[in-house]
Formats: sequence, C-alpha cells, structure tokens
Amino acid sequence: MTAGRIGRRALLAGGVALGAAGAAGGVAGVADLVTAPRSTARGGTAGGSVRIGYLPITDASPLLVAHADGRFASAGLSVDRPVLFRAWESLAQAFLAREIDVAHMLMPFAVQLRYALGAQLRVLAWNHTNGSALTVGPEVTAPTDLAGRQVAIPFWWSIHNVLLQRMLRDAGLVPVVRRQPSAAGRTVGLVVMSPADMLPALDTGTIAGYVVADPFNAAAELRGVGRVLRFLGDVWRDHACCVVVVRRELVERSPDTVRALTDSLVGAQLWIGGHRDEAAALLTNGRYLPQPRPAVAKALNRSAAQYASVLQEPTWHGERIGFAPYPFPTYTAALVAAMRETVVDGDTSFLDRLDPAAVHADLVDDRFVTASLDTVGGPAAFGLSSSLSRTEGLLP
Repeated sequence: MTAGRIGRRALLAGGVALGAAGAAGGVAGVADLVTAPRSTARGGTAGGSVRIGYLPITDASPLLVAHADGRFASAGLSVDRPVLFRAWESLAQAFLAREIDVAHMLMPFAVQLRYALGAQLRVLAWNHTNGSALTVGPEVTAPTDLAGRQVAIPFWWSIHNVLLQRMLRDAGLVPVVRRQPSAAGRTVGLVVMSPADMLPALDTGTIAGYVVADPFNAAAELRGVGRVLRFLGDVWRDHACCVVVVRRELVERSPDTVRALTDSLVGAQLWIGGHRDEAAALLTNGRYLPQPRPAVAKALNRSAAQYASVLQEPTWHGERIGFAPYPFPTYTAALVAAMRETVVDGDTSFLDRLDPAAVHADLVDDRFVTASLDTVGGPAAFGLSSSLSRTEGLLP
C-alpha cells in the first residue's frame, strides 16, 4: 500500500495500531484530544496567541518552562497555556487541523508527517537530547530474555522503536508486528501503547518491558515495578527524540514570532541545564506534568554513578536527559537511514523516495535557533563545537 492511495487518517491510525496481542494497554485516540480554546486569529498573527501542544514527558520541559517562567512573554509573544495530549496521534491530528501552532513532536514522526502526508512543516530546533530508556520487569536481565514476550513502544515512528529494534537485532532477536512472539523463534512482539498505560501493563505482566521517555522509567523504578535495562542515550549519543515543529507558513509569514519562540526555547534549555531541581518543581504540582515531583526530579538528575552496571559508555552520559537545541544535519541523515531498517505497522514506501542526505535542508530550518544561540554566548554555552558539526556515535 502506498502513501498516495491512503488518506491522512489511515496513515496516522497506522502509526498507533496495536499489535495483535497487545490491545490490553489501550491507546488514546482522537477522542482523547484536549483542545485549547479557539481564537479567531491564528498564532503569530496580529492579536492572536501562539498555541503549543505537548505530551506529558520530560522531553517537553523547555517549552513548558519557557511558558511557566514568562520567557515567551518577555520575548513579546502571547502564548496560551500549553495543551496536554495523551497520545502522539492526537497531537498530530491537532497540529494538522490547526488547533495548535507549535508541536513538541517525535523527530521520526515529523519525517513521516512531511513525506508521507505532505504536511508543510518545519523543524525549528531540538527540544532535548537523550531522556529515554528501555525499562523491563524483574525477570528480564538481558535483551535475550525478551524472546517470546511483548515490548511496548509509544509510537511506530519514534526513536524508541528505531533503537529498540537495533538492540533486538544486535541480540540476535527479531522484532515482529501483528504476530504472536515466539521464544523458540527468537521473536519479540512490538505493541504501541500510550505512555501512561505502560507502567500498569508492566506491573501486571501484560508486557515484559517498554521503551519510552521519562519520567515513566523513573516512575517504574520508584514504585519497584521495573528497572532500566538500557538508556537510549547509551545507544545513540546525544540523539534527539523530540523536536519543535511549526507550520511552514508561520516561518514565512511571521519570522519575528519564530525568532522569539527559539529565543525563549534556547534560554529555557540553558536554565534547565543548571537548575534541574527547580525545573522539576516548576513542572509538577499540577502545573504541566501530572507525574509526582520525585519521579520528574529523578528523571532530570540521573547520574552515571547510579547506573554503572547499565552503561556501556559512561562518558556519553546517556543516562541523563540533555538540553541542547541545535539540530545537527548528520543526525537527520542517519535517522532517515535508520528508519528504513525499522519495522512498523503501516506504510513505509515514502522512505524509498528520500535521499537521507537531502532531507535536512527541506525539513529543518536552523536559521532561527542558530541566531538564538548567539544571544547566549554561542554554541559553547551548550558544550557544542563552534563549527556546529559532529560525528554520530552509535553502540550495539
């Protein structure tokens, strides 16, 4: 089935379809959309407010902090309270329907929206680096123990699915979709599940593990339900899970709005990096993240010493969520190539038409975030090279 033969809803639905044996966890759909009050003007126009959508994960922290501490207002932006969504499909539906102007979005999902659905969007910046993990039940001590079991992911087009499958293949396992996994066949069943449903499913044994952003991994640790088997930042060094996405027309119509947005985002990222406990307090207690403050604080403050037995490359500090906004072209190219090797329950033909090296220039607009970096001392403020170049680092 090709992208040209199926509609927008079918493509998005394919992105959240459950595996044959994994429906018990439940996935939020369009009915779970929480919408902001409509305004007569679109975000970025005279008299209109910018509307932001996010999932309740620590990856969204910079956008949330920028709203909480008044950075958007200081930059001259009128920004409505960010709108919480329960699933990636709902967030994407709202973005495509113009219910929100700015989306905290999975980077692989942004690729799908652009090239499978033709959405005219632009990635402005990375929202964070690292921040995700594979959390497993107590009976799992190595990836090979997942044979014949099911593992939950938050979305098909996610870095979680991409890197989980890399880990499984490296362990001699085969990821499968809509098939009963077999220990004898060394297969692992993949199911999409809303992040909020993952911990209960792990607790009841419905799944053997899940790979997702924090604070859901930290929450499992604190409740004694699961433990981290591998941090994704220890597989792909300083990778971007989630990015900041806007519609292309906003960039073209109101560049001042976009620049104010990236200025606020960069300032918030820099502040969070040095004020992690304060950020946890700002985000919780019923404000932006529904999880308890201890889980969010744990997620923001992980250290290599705490996970010495888990990390393969401690110097990468893959256990800790990072905040650096620049979107590296080498990452975009490597991600598109990795997506081609990833099994999903849905259409993949759009990837065949892509040149990984050419995607970045079309999908990402880094002019604004590069200028915003200059206002805080340049790339060095985030420990980045002045050339804004890097070599991608991946481990088995």
